[in-house]
Amino acid sequence: MNPLFRNDRRGEHAASWYAASLPSAPPERPPLDGDQTADVAILGAGFTGLWAALTLARAGRRVIVLDAHRVGFGASGRNGGQVHSGFNKPQSWLSARLGPERASALWDLSETAKAQLRDFCAAHAPEADYKPGIAHGEYTAQDLDHLRGEAEFLDREYGYRTEILEARAFRDLVKSPHYVGGGVDPGGGHLHPLAYALALAREAEAAGAIIHEMTEVTAIRPGAPVRFETPHGTLRAAHAIVAGNGYLPALLPGVAARVMPINSFIAATEPLPDRWQEVLAEDIAVSDSRFVVNYYRFGADRRFLFGGRESYSIGFPKDIATALVARMEHLFPQLKGTPVSHVWGGSLAVTVTRLPHVARVAPGVLSGAGFSGQGVALAGMAGRVMAEAVMGQEEGLASFESLPIPTFPGGAAFRAPLLTLAMTWFALRDRLGV
Repeated sequence: MNPLFRNDRRGEHAASWYAASLPSAPPERPPLDGDQTADVAILGAGFTGLWAALTLARAGRRVIVLDAHRVGFGASGRNGGQVHSGFNKPQSWLSARLGPERASALWDLSETAKAQLRDFCAAHAPEADYKPGIAHGEYTAQDLDHLRGEAEFLDREYGYRTEILEARAFRDLVKSPHYVGGGVDPGGGHLHPLAYALALAREAEAAGAIIHEMTEVTAIRPGAPVRFETPHGTLRAAHAIVAGNGYLPALLPGVAARVMPINSFIAATEPLPDRWQEVLAEDIAVSDSRFVVNYYRFGADRRFLFGGRESYSIGFPKDIATALVARMEHLFPQLKGTPVSHVWGGSLAVTVTRLPHVARVAPGVLSGAGFSGQGVALAGMAGRVMAEAVMGQEEGLASFESLPIPTFPGGAAFRAPLLTLAMTWFALRDRLGV
């Protein structure tokens, strides 16, 4: 089944707290009608596609963005809102695998990604409510030692400071009995992701970009020009950027073999204005070291937003809430019985190495996907880097392309069942504490 429509109603944002908390409904944009031409055609109006559009439009290029649903409909508008440092691999691992010079370039890229996001929110999206600070909880002494070693590596090699807290100090900050310690990264943060995406679209349009919603791309024809075929017209362009991530149908075989959609889910409690510091002492975001990760933070109205419970099947479970709320209450017993107001899910995309796949994939076609849970900052940087590559600036793209992104065993046909088996095993390990 087409991932664009397997769990959602056409053209409707997920029934999330993010959508419900907007002061007004997002503006509707007309679908593509007839044939059009552009300097650059972009598929996907999420963080990646919108940052590409904004970068190119500011440089004077004619840009047209197509989205099968709405701006921010996919992972960009329904994720955990957490802004992480680096990549979904330790920086020391990248240095050992790729060499210090290439790893340093990647670190600089990731730091620029965070600065780009913070600066944009400060200048154009105060409604995204960006807040600094993110923590990572550990369940075992061994994991805490690994985290401490990584903190020492970042300090020694890049002068980047994170704080390691032992059990008592970490539990004073993150009030769960299950962590043996953790780390605090003041350079990370959290925000309202849908508000951020809508602001990106607004600024891209102000710079001259055109966005067509409700326009499904049914085929991509690489070449000169590249063609995006849709039910009601064809978009031709000298260059194309594909930014569908976990919602991309099998339009590019090379991407499908390396990038796989998975589902994750979030619950929002009723507001806890007088109790929120019973859970977190500070207004930060937190994730942890489970393979099936938990991630959480408070929204602006002090609802607790708790995410996790990954799913590797095509569709969402019939009952999302029960298992998800049970995870939340296990981690924070003080929340047992707290009413939940919203529960929603969405698709992100992962790669074998959990590193983003950003590359030239066909003549005239660039693709960015597979951000593996760390896309709030990196996805936007991928869009900017691909836009710069279109304009002849290749350094950022070369850094992304240095990341090892093998195909899934068996390619696109067998990636889902094989990953489901692997993830079931890791989920069992989490439950057993091994």
